[in-house]
Amino acid sequence: MNTPRRSRSPLATVLSWLYVLILGIPLYYLVVSAMKSNIEIFTRPFALPANWLWENFGTAWQTADLGRALLNSVLVSLVAIALTLGLAVPAAYALARTDNRLARVITGTFSAGFLIPPFAALIPTVVLAIQVGLYGTREFQMLFLPASALPLSVLLLTQFMRTVPQALVESAALDGAGHWLLLTRVFVPIAMPGVVSVTILQLLTFWNEYLFSLTITGTGPDVRTVQVALPMLVSDATNLGVLAAGTVLTVLPVYVVYSLMNRRMQEALTAGAVKG
Repeated sequence: MNTPRRSRSPLATVLSWLYVLILGIPLYYLVVSAMKSNIEIFTRPFALPANWLWENFGTAWQTADLGRALLNSVLVSLVAIALTLGLAVPAAYALARTDNRLARVITGTFSAGFLIPPFAALIPTVVLAIQVGLYGTREFQMLFLPASALPLSVLLLTQFMRTVPQALVESAALDGAGHWLLLTRVFVPIAMPGVVSVTILQLLTFWNEYLFSLTITGTGPDVRTVQVALPMLVSDATNLGVLAAGTVLTVLPVYVVYSLMNRRMQEALTAGAVKG
């Protein structure tokens, strides 16, 4: 017997298409502008290019040295993500399994991290970087970014790990599983949607970080990230098509990663629902 499909309300359909348009129109405008001249961007903003200026991408790549900047951003982001998860996952596991005054104090300490605005930590961070001899290096940014991401990452992962059934934990413990096996075989697989969510969220944050990258890492060609390199395309006679092309090149990698990881998160959620 076929189950009748639940029909969508007209309002839901309209809102869905409106949401698609809100997201799609700026993206379309950016992509078509990347292959136009300045005059065409202003006179025919949403029309397809009359002359497809594919060379804008090559000009942006060479002018801002985006190849090296992309490698720097990838390296910084991957190392920062690995350190963030390497610190946040065990911390969340410990907090999820502990319910006492000390655990509540530690959780409150992580929550207090939200009360400090990023720019307020700029000067102390610069002083720290100078004191440890890492000012103007990618290494300091690799260490600083995970530290700034820990409060949110730990709190989110703790909430996911608290959903692990206690009966499952006790059963694994009776089979001789220690903390390491419990973490890797029980908690992490069940909390995988949370791990993927934290990874996506922090990856977007690390990739788009500009203030600390500019102030601490600097604008040197060997160390600057894409967010610092992109403004090199801005001048008194800015070619907006080249600037748009550079923006597309910097957005494309993180968009691809987001698409792949978002699908992985959906698969994890679906698998959890089937197992439940």
